[in-house]
Amino acid sequence: MAQTQGTPGNTSTPAAAPVELARGSFVSGEHDTSGTARVVRLSDGGIVLRLEDLRTSEGPDVRVYLSKRPAAESKADTLGDGAVELDHLKGNRGNQNYTIPVGTDLSQFHSAVIWCSRFSVGFGSADLTPAAK
Repeated sequence: MAQTQGTPGNTSTPAAAPVELARGSFVSGEHDTSGTARVVRLSDGGIVLRLEDLRTSEGPDVRVYLSKRPAAESKADTLGDGAVELDHLKGNRGNQNYTIPVGTDLSQFHSAVIWCSRFSVGFGSADLTPAAK
């Protein structure tokens, strides 16, 4: 008879818990923006940018980026060279996850940015401070 997870004799290893790699708080740019940005390694090994308690304005063609610039610069309407677009903003309120592409060197990126591509303005950004080890 097959054993199920949690029964005596099951030798499967429990999945690893998600691990926070970096975090920061949003500061407003062209629009009032607040919330937390977290870079999280999931139990399956994937890495996401998690936006928590996000509050920002609606806008046309709003996207989420990782920028090599600090938040003070990336919110000042410049993403800088090498910014990585993660996806269109899923909503202007609440919690949401954005997959970070495999192979992205996280040590090169210093902020998460909510960016309006139509008008080339930063709605807000968050410095990503590495988590203590």
